[in-house]
Amino acid sequence: MMVLLDENFWSERYKLGLTGWDIGCPSIPLVQYLDQIENKSIRVLIPGAGNAYEADYALRAGFTNVNVLDVSAEPLERFRLKHPDFPKDNLHHQDFFNHSFTYDLILEQTFFCALAPGLREKYSQKMLELLNPGGKLVGVLFNRTFDFQGPPFGGKKEEYLTYFTGKFEVETFEPCYNSIPQRSGSEFFIKLKKSEA
Repeated sequence: MMVLLDENFWSERYKLGLTGWDIGCPSIPLVQYLDQIENKSIRVLIPGAGNAYEADYALRAGFTNVNVLDVSAEPLERFRLKHPDFPKDNLHHQDFFNHSFTYDLILEQTFFCALAPGLREKYSQKMLELLNPGGKLVGVLFNRTFDFQGPPFGGKKEEYLTYFTGKFEVETFEPCYNSIPQRSGSEFFIKLKKSEA
């Protein structure tokens, strides 16, 4: 039986501490990518952000327009308490597919793999809509399958590319060399660019 992956599902996980996907710190590949960006005023979105360690890191690194989105209010409230000066308008408690702003950079960290696989085509289309021309979707996807019913949901490169090829310029889609030890050999690093046109 497929579990309904809605706000109640995720909020319950946070309340009960059933957050096995939470690595407790910002993802190294995303940290190293952010460290290369000189323009700290770009508009950044972190969807399915959970405890938003990447947002915390981006703020400390000087980024001035970071947006955090999650379907559950639980982690957003924790983030707000930790960052009382964070702009309220940049905290988005909503379904990703109902979001409507545009961004220069969207960071992908355990969000794609948390969605039911049947939503992957819709995910790629929504990412395209949310990115400004020349904007990038950057992050990590699982480079493995799982022997249990997710989430998380894994997959293979060949499948993933069917969702992105033709929509994005695929700048990087390779095995990740700087994953955390627990995920070594089981992640892809992706950098996908929306056309400038």
